[in-house]
Amino acid sequence: MDNNENKLSLIEKISTQIVDKRNAFFLIYTLLVIFCFFSRSWVVVNNDITSYLPETTETRQGLIIMEEEFITYGTAKVMISNITYEHALAIKKDLEAIEGISNIQFDESADHFKSASALFLITFEGEDKDEITQNAMKDVLTYLDDYDHYISSTITEDSVASLESEIKVVLIISVFIILGVLLFTSKTYMEIPVLVLTFGVAAILNMGTHFLYGEISFISNSIAVVLQLALAIDYAIILCHRFTEEREHLPAREAAIKALSKAIPEISSSSLTTVSGLMALMFMQFRLGFDMGLVLIKALLFSLLVVFTLMPGLLMVFSNAMDKTVHKNFVPKITKWGNLVVKTRYVIPPLFVILVIGSFYFSNQTNYVYGYSTLTTVKKNETQIANKKIKDTFGSDNLLAVIVPAGDYESEGKLLKAFEELKVTETAIGLANSKVNDRHYVTDKLNPRQFAELTDIDIEISNLLYRAYAVEQGTYSKLVNGLDEYDVPLIDIFIFLYNQKEAGYFTLDHELETEIDELYEMLSEGKAQLQGKNYSRLLLNLNMPEEGEEAFEWLDKFHNIAYQYYDEVYFAGATTSNNDLGVFFSKDNIIISVLSALFVMIILLFTFKSAGLPVLLVLTIQGSIWINFSFPAVENTNIFFMSYLVVTSIQMGATIDYAIVITSRYMELKKWMPIHEAMIKSLNQAFPTIITSGTILSSAGILIGRLASDYAIASIGTCLGRGTVISLVLVMGVLPQTLLFGDKIIEKTAFVLKRPGLITTHRGNLRISGRLQGYVSGYIDAEIKGTIKGEVTGIVEVGGASLEDQLLTTKEVEE
Repeated sequence: MDNNENKLSLIEKISTQIVDKRNAFFLIYTLLVIFCFFSRSWVVVNNDITSYLPETTETRQGLIIMEEEFITYGTAKVMISNITYEHALAIKKDLEAIEGISNIQFDESADHFKSASALFLITFEGEDKDEITQNAMKDVLTYLDDYDHYISSTITEDSVASLESEIKVVLIISVFIILGVLLFTSKTYMEIPVLVLTFGVAAILNMGTHFLYGEISFISNSIAVVLQLALAIDYAIILCHRFTEEREHLPAREAAIKALSKAIPEISSSSLTTVSGLMALMFMQFRLGFDMGLVLIKALLFSLLVVFTLMPGLLMVFSNAMDKTVHKNFVPKITKWGNLVVKTRYVIPPLFVILVIGSFYFSNQTNYVYGYSTLTTVKKNETQIANKKIKDTFGSDNLLAVIVPAGDYESEGKLLKAFEELKVTETAIGLANSKVNDRHYVTDKLNPRQFAELTDIDIEISNLLYRAYAVEQGTYSKLVNGLDEYDVPLIDIFIFLYNQKEAGYFTLDHELETEIDELYEMLSEGKAQLQGKNYSRLLLNLNMPEEGEEAFEWLDKFHNIAYQYYDEVYFAGATTSNNDLGVFFSKDNIIISVLSALFVMIILLFTFKSAGLPVLLVLTIQGSIWINFSFPAVENTNIFFMSYLVVTSIQMGATIDYAIVITSRYMELKKWMPIHEAMIKSLNQAFPTIITSGTILSSAGILIGRLASDYAIASIGTCLGRGTVISLVLVMGVLPQTLLFGDKIIEKTAFVLKRPGLITTHRGNLRISGRLQGYVSGYIDAEIKGTIKGEVTGIVEVGGASLEDQLLTTKEVEE
């Protein structure tokens, strides 16, 4: 027994330990599952896609400055349909009385009242997440209960919760699909609980460890579990089928050890292709790719870990039940399909080449977009419905923030005026063009007398106020030269007056104090939004698309105008973020394409040790991707740029897996049978594995595309579902013909030279002394010494074979 133990390979020794220590693994996984069940809620989900832009981009720099320097008060667009203008005025008055609402914009213009519908633009007293804003919004919603209303606001929008509920539905439906597919492709009914437990534990462990990253994107959080089940299902099926094969002639323990030792190299090799595709995502400059790659790679690694360490024990626990529930094979043979593939091997490849060329052209015509404004989804949530209703009735707006250094009100005013003169500008708002009354802007410079007249305070108090301001600012020369020529921006001197009043240095009559308090509230609110310690913010409301060639051309014009007045300018908004994303997409697309192709070639070269074979396989793999992404161009629909990057990586990994399954079987079988028969047999053997994985992955993608309301996630799902179906068709149809068509290329470009061997087919008595690989009334690969009675078809790689007393040579056998 000890000798046998010593003869075991390292993998067999590891497999033995895993199987024998199964109870310890059961305990460990039970504790981990309990922990992860609670730790799932610790993960922080980031639903701001722009936060993954590098900090060197203009959008990120602008957003960081705005977050540090300005207050952005909560806002809401509220549209009420089927009311009169008079009724709308009454509603406005009622809404203004709600605590927490700062002001409401509404008038009789077409921008606010049209087709018996009223549009109220509400500004709140706090930011989106402030308690006063949240409470005010709840009161608004309560008030609007009896009206036909639509609300567009980030205050009420909870995209993370909405997505979670949608993905739960996708997951539930996916589970039923998986169960149906597994039932169809299983060999025994009780292997299904083993597979489900394996999937479940791997998924919970992955979800429960997301918190280790600090935060993850809403895209990764939403689709990781579904893609994990779809991508990693092969691993569990391979081990399960290995076990059932070994169980036919071995006890449960030995069968589990043998199956695991065989499955570890096979599964590890299979997972490498998918991991390599996801690794390509992590090299993207747009860091959302790194986030998705990291999360999905972790999902696959957990799946591998659970399959290798938990599933063998589960197979042993369920082994008796599995023996009792063996059923007939439901998966049909596809010999007829194989025959058709062989017969059309000279017809389909040339047509496929033409299709690939056309697909390459159309895929390059696809219009990739970087924002959500032009995308649609099958399912729409309440926010999307409201936004569409408001957009259809009152049109859409495009808000762009311009951030410039603070303090130069004159340049700020000139820049605002230059922006206002552009045909795409609806409004341009900044401190420099905000009015206090019909005569004065808040940044106008006033001397003490002018300020006294404006505020109706005594001239002596005004002079005293200006002296105190000059002392605080350190401008003592103004005191020497006289105050009559000392002019100060209205907003600055007024806020100084208010602070001095509050400190008790000035006493004003009650009526004047009330007026100053009201004016201060208005000015301080405007300043908090438009001026910070170091920067000022200008807000442009534009009547142009958020993205596209026209929008990006206008963005360049805005930059050129701004740089005439400032050396340092930052733009932030949907147009700038879309422009930045577009720049990085072109770069990241090249990175992913090059790395994916490199990874694929390396994997295929090491797998098949042939220079020609990878080229033939890559043609099919890349062709499937080009065909997939030519559909949007043909259908004249836009596609979210991340869909291409993510789906390309996943589809490439899955297609390679399918291709390797067929190709490896074909390369093995053709050693001892004609290539046409080898291909037909390969398709029959590979079909159950490919149809299982492909059906589940395509179903998961299609479900995500139809049931997710988020544009990015729905787009990824649609492209993944369609791409998987295309990959299945090409791998089962075109790839076999390509391999047959290019068989001579494969042989001539092989790295390993063929060893001479005796290729023999014989019926009768055959004496063999050497290694035989082939079929002897059943497949055999062993060292044989003795006589075989029966039909032999195979290769004698080492040694020799003789008929009766005569040694057969290679030439004699072939003759």
